[in-house]
Amino acid sequence: MLDRRTFLKTGLTMAGLSFPSGAQSAFSPSLVQDHDAAVVKLLERQVMDRGSPWFGGYPNADGLVTPHSAAHLFEMLVSAYLCPQSRYHQDGQIKRRIRHAVQHLETVQRASGNIDLPTTNFNSPPDTGFVLRPLAGAATLAKGFKSLEILEWITPFLKKAGMALSRGGIHTPNHRWVVCSALAQLADLYPDEPYIERIDQWLQEGVDIDVDGMYTERSTRVYNAVTNRSLVTMADKLNRPELLDPVRRNLDAMQYLLHANGEVVTEISRRQDAHTRGDLRRYWFALRYMAIHDHSGPYAAMLLPYEPAHIQLPRLMEYPILNQPLPQPEELPSRFEKHFSAAGVTRIRDGSMSATLIHRDSSRFFSLHHGEAAIHAVRLATAFFGKGQCVPEHYRHSDGQHIWRQTLKGPYYQPLEPSRRVPPNGDAWSLSRTERQASEICTMHYELRLTRTDSGWELDMKADGTHRVPVSVEFNLREGGTMEGVEKVPGQDHAWLMQGGMASYTVGKDRMRFGPGGHENRYVQVRGAMEKLSGPSVYITSFTPFRQTIRFELL
Repeated sequence: MLDRRTFLKTGLTMAGLSFPSGAQSAFSPSLVQDHDAAVVKLLERQVMDRGSPWFGGYPNADGLVTPHSAAHLFEMLVSAYLCPQSRYHQDGQIKRRIRHAVQHLETVQRASGNIDLPTTNFNSPPDTGFVLRPLAGAATLAKGFKSLEILEWITPFLKKAGMALSRGGIHTPNHRWVVCSALAQLADLYPDEPYIERIDQWLQEGVDIDVDGMYTERSTRVYNAVTNRSLVTMADKLNRPELLDPVRRNLDAMQYLLHANGEVVTEISRRQDAHTRGDLRRYWFALRYMAIHDHSGPYAAMLLPYEPAHIQLPRLMEYPILNQPLPQPEELPSRFEKHFSAAGVTRIRDGSMSATLIHRDSSRFFSLHHGEAAIHAVRLATAFFGKGQCVPEHYRHSDGQHIWRQTLKGPYYQPLEPSRRVPPNGDAWSLSRTERQASEICTMHYELRLTRTDSGWELDMKADGTHRVPVSVEFNLREGGTMEGVEKVPGQDHAWLMQGGMASYTVGKDRMRFGPGGHENRYVQVRGAMEKLSGPSVYITSFTPFRQTIRFELL
């Protein structure tokens, strides 16, 4: 394996990279051509009006000129300028554009050394950490390829930002590692600066990974990948291989959080990616690094769907290890029942069938994928005192059954004894309930039992206690399919009622049926229940006592 110094000394080869003889590198002429094509578009968007406050930057999709977009521009231009196969290698115009990007960054950098994320964060150390990743990476290339003028241009910004990160705060758990990885990059560039002390201060808190291999935020699409790339960067730059262990544990866990089509299970996320669709493309850097470092066939298999489309030329130029040959891919788990105890999740795969069971604290207790056909959630609610959404409190797995339970109470309240005046405000009234005797107490018991069958699944649903309470069961489906056995709910968008037998749902060649079920009314959005999920939803409606067995048949 080439070390960084060897790479940077020998990097000015015909290919622009140096890797072992005979190795099948991720680098290719087409990769450089694609990079150059992206540079063309960036040059067209860079603000060149010297009278503009945004001179040197470029607007993002929302029309905002941010330090993040300028950092991306700097990285893309520097890597093209330094790569011998690029049409922009040593191009004078590109060099001038690089200088303008730096000027923009200097303009928007605050006196503290931090930058802003104009959509939400201001004077932000974490966002400064995010922009330093591409900036310090490109500066590393400038230093290694002896382009010292470019390094000299960006150094004041980087050192000022480094001072800010050495004392700045954070918002979320992953921000610690974003900041530390940026400081590790700076320590690699400027060894005499005191960045390591701050890194060690954050690391003393310990990397926040649980027994399931999940980081605190459990953000399977976004912040897992951010934390992994940050830890890999720190391990590489600081020569601390022990920091790769949590990355390894997370990637191992992610093998069980993939649907058959490569989509990621997002139901467990505590961040904005919860219940969204996505894949592992953000994991590219950590997957390629770890596949080669560990000679891991499973990591190589997880990586391959994202190459060559998501290969990043600047990363290949900065990290020689990424140009080593990948190990032979190994088949990923496709038939398993995996329990994540800390997250309270069970994952079950059987070929194209992929089920996710949320044990507690979620109304979306069951989701089912069959290839491209997907039921994103099954939810049960009653119109019970405006709080009847079923959010299971208890879960157990027994004799092949997955069992959820919840009990709700709906009391009325007696006069205070002894009587006293209640101040005329809502808080006082609410607080007084704890002092009042409850009467006419109504109850609602939910029980859900889920069992595997030869053709799919069977879900036995029960809601009883108080009688004649309206019931609504929602089956939320993936958009883009066709349905049969349903009828439109009048006056409501994307809502259908089951007609009395089985409903079917088809996406491409993948089809599932679910039911039987009907509707005793059209009251699908019962009072107090959570709002309808986005996309098409099919409903069963009834009254308590409610008992319905739903079959999910995969065709």
